[in-house]
Amino acid sequence: MANSMTSGPTATTTPTDPASSFPTTKLLKLSSLHDLDQPLLPGLPDHIAQLCLSLVHPSFLYSVCRSWRRLIYSPSFPPYLSLYALLSSSSSSSQSAQSQSDAVDFFTFDPISSSWHLLPPPPPDPPLRVLLHHPSFISRNLPIQSVSVSGNLILLAATTHNFLPALSHPLIFSPLSTAWALGPPLATPRRWCAAGAVQSAVYVASGMGSHFFTDTARSVEKWDLHLQDKNDGKPRNFGWMWERKSGLKDGRFSREAIDAIGWRGKLCMVNVRGDAAKEGAVYDVEKDAWEEMPEGMLAGWRGPVAAMDEEVMYALDEAKGALRKYVPERDAWDNILESERLRGAQQMAAGGGRVCVVCRGGAGIVVLDVVASLRRSWVVDVPAGLEAVAVHILPRMNRLGFGFPVLEYSTSSE
Repeated sequence: MANSMTSGPTATTTPTDPASSFPTTKLLKLSSLHDLDQPLLPGLPDHIAQLCLSLVHPSFLYSVCRSWRRLIYSPSFPPYLSLYALLSSSSSSSQSAQSQSDAVDFFTFDPISSSWHLLPPPPPDPPLRVLLHHPSFISRNLPIQSVSVSGNLILLAATTHNFLPALSHPLIFSPLSTAWALGPPLATPRRWCAAGAVQSAVYVASGMGSHFFTDTARSVEKWDLHLQDKNDGKPRNFGWMWERKSGLKDGRFSREAIDAIGWRGKLCMVNVRGDAAKEGAVYDVEKDAWEEMPEGMLAGWRGPVAAMDEEVMYALDEAKGALRKYVPERDAWDNILESERLRGAQQMAAGGGRVCVVCRGGAGIVVLDVVASLRRSWVVDVPAGLEAVAVHILPRMNRLGFGFPVLEYSTSSE
């Protein structure tokens, strides 16, 4: 079965195809489809029909009939990949007063229906409100830090209106269950930290709590999501908690909110964003030890960085709009492409053969095909009045039995 995330474009490729794929999954019984009047394929039991239809690209199934459309969004159909984004009210449409908090909404862009869908709100109720902009810091946005791990979206750190950590527990969203949950409490709730994931474990490092403390600025905590499954999914069971790991040599990584990139069993990060002079550090998860970042890797770290399946690392030179791939054998970066659209890029994610980049100002998300012989890119515009804060690539959402408000969308190709 072809994987549309990793194969090149074909004559039947639609503008939304490149954000979809077929991860291998165990097929489940079609209990969610028992209420349909018509069989999926006349003359065949539904479970056999599903085996046949799972070999067809979902973009074709979507446009044929309602029962096939329901099938591709059911838990029993192999989930293709979609975009997930944290969106906030754009600064042009909502100028916040000093110390006023901002609402953050969570959306997914379905590449098959080409539409944005609002996710259920995370706990608690009322919706999460964090500080994104402040008149005292005109030149920068206050960060919201999130990671994707084991098919889940996890919100880890943000800032409240009084400059305190906004989250005492991680917030976890599962696309297949369409539900939020609370993770284990952080030993030290923090903001302006390094956040990343390696091998289904989440890491937070450095940062600060209500004030700067050297112990917090050097500390590293690990949360292994697999322990949740081993304890029947009960978050309060012993074992599903944050574990203290070997700390950093100093507190210099608390200067900015950092994306810690999981790559080949290591966590790679730098202490300053953008094109400024910086220090790098690499954490070996097996040895529980920190090491210096290779000189070539550090030299090319000039903007957002992401790793494809924790194997191939991509970096954006945000000043030049150049996307590069790291070659560890030479400790060097190879140019892939340059585009004016990529200048000033804010954040990026990689998955399924695509690199997705939040553009300057957050008005759109550039999608880059990095595996096809013919390089292609296109833009997914965010809903009007909103701007993207972060983007992730995760399995599509199970939409059976849940209502999703659909917002306007638009895409363009380059």
